[in-house]
Amino acid sequence: MTITSSSLLPAVRSFISSPRQLLIDGEWVDAKDGRTFDTVNPATEEVITQVAQASAIDADRAVVAARNAFEAGSPWSKMTPRDRSHLLWRIGDLIDEHVEEFAQLESLDNGKSLASARGDAGVAAELFRYFAGWATKMEGTTIPMSVPGREFHAYTRREAIGVVAGIVPWNFPLTMAAFKIVPSITAGNTVVLKPAEQTPLTALRLGQLLLDAGVPAGVVNILPGFGDAGAALVDHADVDKVAFTGSTEVGKKIAAGASRNLKKVSLELGGKAPNIIFNDADLEAAIAGAALAGYFNEGQCCVNGSRLYVQREVFDEVIAGVAAAAKAIKVGDAFDPATTMGPLVSQEQHEKVMGYVRGAVADGATLAAGSADSAADRGYFFSPTLITDVTEQMAVQTDEIFGPVITAIPFDTEDEVVAAANNTVYGLAAGVWSKDLGTAHRVGSKLRAGTVWLNTWHADDVTLPRGGFKQSGWGRELGSFGLDDYTELKTVIAELR
Repeated sequence: MTITSSSLLPAVRSFISSPRQLLIDGEWVDAKDGRTFDTVNPATEEVITQVAQASAIDADRAVVAARNAFEAGSPWSKMTPRDRSHLLWRIGDLIDEHVEEFAQLESLDNGKSLASARGDAGVAAELFRYFAGWATKMEGTTIPMSVPGREFHAYTRREAIGVVAGIVPWNFPLTMAAFKIVPSITAGNTVVLKPAEQTPLTALRLGQLLLDAGVPAGVVNILPGFGDAGAALVDHADVDKVAFTGSTEVGKKIAAGASRNLKKVSLELGGKAPNIIFNDADLEAAIAGAALAGYFNEGQCCVNGSRLYVQREVFDEVIAGVAAAAKAIKVGDAFDPATTMGPLVSQEQHEKVMGYVRGAVADGATLAAGSADSAADRGYFFSPTLITDVTEQMAVQTDEIFGPVITAIPFDTEDEVVAAANNTVYGLAAGVWSKDLGTAHRVGSKLRAGTVWLNTWHADDVTLPRGGFKQSGWGRELGSFGLDDYTELKTVIAELR
């Protein structure tokens, strides 16, 4: 299906009809050096529009604006927690009012189906409403002291950190932007957001909506651009915290850069999640769950279950079922209602995934479903792929591929599969399928991962913390736990006379 202007809402046509600018200090401005870059539709390989390309100079402009908006005496600093709560709720409602607009922009820019993009917009709206409740509940505690002959009143306060630099990936552009902006401003911080260069449009549209909702100038600044803009934020002496979601490789560079002035860092990084199916599992549910775990969001999701371990007695049955599920997935354009999987986000990503699959086949692995080639002549489409005859040493088994690729290995014993599942530098997610709840909970407790699903996958809620063990990151996002990462804990001690 070819997208024409008639397929798009008038608001979307208007939004992409002219180059998009940077948001700095409440104003839409060009990059200081005038540079722009193309953002491309991955389904058609056509340019959607041009976007201003932020540089280190623009990063400094945005940080100065954010610092001024944070400091005492600013409109933002004078806003009460209740006012912040009302503002957050209002933003959530505005996203819902414009959900189709956000969905179309996301599908154009990222390639995911309209249904998926609508779901992402709904999650973003709910994030604003959920955290609206926390704005008035950032409470401290009183702590008794035991000093002979003297009396003290001691208590703690939760206070905003200051200026937060949020750097987000391209797989969930709108929701990832919300992940950084929402807890930041809930706590009273100000933000400079750098969206991924592949997918800047919904972040920029969100910036417009924030201004419409009444967010004061400088509180949220948005800088589309490339790695140099992100590096400038990490290096900036007046940024108090960096919140990053993306690859482990880049996360290590951010941690090293932030160490120069010891700014706070939270990192949600890569994953290579093991998905374990025991022979007593509900196989119908486990097969459907395994396909969802591996192929969700075109496979471009850090918590996807890309390493499938199946007990030997049911291995062939499960492989046949997951292969059939893969072949039933309709790969196509986001605007085609029949599409259940869109393209990969870019030519670079397409070539990366294809290279891993071809390498596995060359090393002796077998394709139970899918192909080592493109699924279309135009667009970055890739067929859902299932690979067997894999060894633990193959790159396709050890590396985060970030595409619709599942590797499958049989196992015999619980101890064997737990050891294999944990034999990775990552620890973001894992899953277990068994009708024996004792087995499910016992094995789940042994898996070194920040999220463990039992007899399900991708069940989620904005109330739940997420983050990783090992090289999958530092800190937690969402829920009350996520808010803590955007605050400083202050202890106050007063002597009573």
